[in-house]
Amino acid sequence: MYRVEQLIGGVWGAGGAGGELVVHDPADGTPVSTVPVATADEVAKSVEAARGAAAEWAATAPAERAAALHRAAAALAAAADELAEATTAEMGKPLADARGGVEAGIGTLRQYAELGPVRGGRTLHGGTHAIDFMAPEPRGVVAAITPWNDPVAVSCGLLGAALVTGNVVLYKPSERTPATGWLLARILDGALPAGVLSLLTGGGEVGAALAAQQVDVVAHVGSTATGRAIAAACARTGAKALLENGGSDPLIVDAGLDPVWAAGQAAIGSFANAGQICVAVERIYVHRDVAEDFVDALVDRAEALRVGPGRDPGTELGPLVDRRHRDHVHGQVTAAVAEGATLRTGGVLPEGPGAFYPATVVTGCRHEMTLVREETFGPVAPVVVVDSFSEALRCAADSPYGLAGTVLTASMSHAQRAWRELPVGTVKVNAVFGGAPGGAAQPRRGSGQGFGYGPELLDEFSTVKTVHLEAPGGGHW
Repeated sequence: MYRVEQLIGGVWGAGGAGGELVVHDPADGTPVSTVPVATADEVAKSVEAARGAAAEWAATAPAERAAALHRAAAALAAAADELAEATTAEMGKPLADARGGVEAGIGTLRQYAELGPVRGGRTLHGGTHAIDFMAPEPRGVVAAITPWNDPVAVSCGLLGAALVTGNVVLYKPSERTPATGWLLARILDGALPAGVLSLLTGGGEVGAALAAQQVDVVAHVGSTATGRAIAAACARTGAKALLENGGSDPLIVDAGLDPVWAAGQAAIGSFANAGQICVAVERIYVHRDVAEDFVDALVDRAEALRVGPGRDPGTELGPLVDRRHRDHVHGQVTAAVAEGATLRTGGVLPEGPGAFYPATVVTGCRHEMTLVREETFGPVAPVVVVDSFSEALRCAADSPYGLAGTVLTASMSHAQRAWRELPVGTVKVNAVFGGAPGGAAQPRRGSGQGFGYGPELLDEFSTVKTVHLEAPGGGHW
């Protein structure tokens, strides 16, 4: 059992008058973590304490802030197994995948530690006897509200970028993975001056109370509904909203492809981390010429996955995060079948403990079905058969979301059309996952706003001051 503590104003164990919640292992239902719930008063006090620490951290030399991140990355590397085990225990991710998330977080901290000190402003060409320049400054107090599906990697991105640019941070991890957030906060706090980082725990009410405070940035990765509530709160306070929210990412399978290879890509995109990835494949548009062989191969892939608790070696498909989420996933699948879709495999609630759900392939889907239109966030592959690439592209673009999309094609002209016409932040051609280190993403529509990841995230946590210096009387200095 993990006994989580809060960190407020440099003091561990502070707060928690709001009661306690318990997190259960989604594989077998056993209790994993006990977590204090912050009250609204404790949230307000944490913001006040952060304000008190902001000026000194902002005035700290960029090289010193970078050195703190390097120390944190080294400590995180030493505790990588512990962080991975906590993630698996709390949300079910297979242990190897959880370790991969920790490694990604380590790399992100190191990346921002290198990028932070070399950022600068720019000089403007003004009058002969004047100097004009633009200098980046920290925004001040950042509230970071992070998700449960990849808790270390995502948190390291937001926290690392905010800290290295001179902001103080109020960190609220998901109530589904609070022990993972607590372990990470302990590591970061050990590398930082007291008061620069605070940790607040609890459910959605704590996140809402934090977003309503007079902070300077609210950075959120999570659902679209929560993101919209945060944006509304920021509109009232004047804080900047930095949001990466839900998605229903399309996969287009063009004619003329090897259907077995394409099915392998679709399986990775649909079933990795039990479909609980922001940029998971949520809907598939496959050309009729390859559809039958593609679906057969995708069903084979789904049925071959090794299902089990995430802590067991060799597990490829662990449980969903909890039964409440499983009910949501199964409800969408059941509704699609009631509307005429066909279960090719999966789609049945398993007996026994935990929140397991099988890899599911649903054919005969139509573009207007909820299973296709809305985010499912589970190991479900809805397949829509199309008659042309243009039809696939039109359907893929018709969405309230705009996170990412993938196109599998042997045609360069189709690839060019796809990246130009899809109204999403990231387009991937012939690989559902991957990308260069330091790659950025800028979601659109219901999927959020602002850059996440990459060097551009440093700019999101900074503001720019323009300075005009002129000699007295228009003469020389």
